[in-house]
Amino acid sequence: MRVLLTGAAGFIGFHAASRFLARGDTVVGLDDLNPYYPVALKRARLAELAGHAGFTFHEMDVARPDLAGALGDGTAKLDAIVHLAAQAGVRYSVENPHAYVHANVAGQVSVLELAAARGLPVVYASSSSVYGDDSPVPFAEDAPAARPVSVYAATKRSGELIAHAYGQIHGLTTTGLRFFTVYGRYGRPDMAPWLFTDAILAGRPIKVFNGGDMERDFTHVDDIAAGVVAVTDRLLARPDATAPLYNLGNNRPVRLLDFIAAIERAAGRRAVMEMAPKPAGDVTRTCADIALAARDLGYSPTVPLADGIADFVAWFRAYHATAR
Repeated sequence: MRVLLTGAAGFIGFHAASRFLARGDTVVGLDDLNPYYPVALKRARLAELAGHAGFTFHEMDVARPDLAGALGDGTAKLDAIVHLAAQAGVRYSVENPHAYVHANVAGQVSVLELAAARGLPVVYASSSSVYGDDSPVPFAEDAPAARPVSVYAATKRSGELIAHAYGQIHGLTTTGLRFFTVYGRYGRPDMAPWLFTDAILAGRPIKVFNGGDMERDFTHVDDIAAGVVAVTDRLLARPDATAPLYNLGNNRPVRLLDFIAAIERAAGRRAVMEMAPKPAGDVTRTCADIALAARDLGYSPTVPLADGIADFVAWFRAYHATAR
């Protein structure tokens, strides 16, 4: 298989690309190396991918209107597009909404234009954030998802609607993946696993929002990457029997305080906690109904939280030791 994978230097994109490459697929990676968080981490991911003969990379903004022309012959023999590039981060979308419209909405349009020009199926990243704070729990794909509580979530829901429109207009086959709180090695520095681990190891306080009364469906990135590959395979083999949206989560919500305790055990240190109000745009609880993904994809998360956190903390220590 030959895949164009956007966001190849990103957290999920790196792991998905690694999984495709490990089984012998060809990956054409695309990423603009956005400085939202340190580019050194993105370059470290790319360095790992560069070790595979089947990987090539283009540093490019996915939202550019002439994306198809800019890539040129590099897309001539593709089988599918896996579109994972996005402006990430719920809280940052309060400060800089324009970045989200550019990357997540204009970027979606540019990728779908490319797909329409080449006649390619598209797997794209959405988010559990689209469910907002009033969808029935566990969140199922047929929930209305009509009341997002952050600009980030609104742009992701917009991306889903735009994909549907392109299907109607151009006959494109697309499938969106609603990811649920992904964590693991090479994770993002703006997310709780990194922030908490960094602070706990350094003896600094961590902010615990909403008195700790929050739950997340933490999902290990290995399980997410397996789901991305499985959806791409199904979309190519059975396009008419692939759902337009799948939840990829763990289906086991974890209380915030229990999550912190898992990091404490892995780090061998206690956290100093500072209670803080829930930030604007955050939801109280996420929980994925993964029955549809289990039925169609054989999707079944395998990494327990304790193991995943222990692996992340070990990687975190090694990464920072090397960086020094």
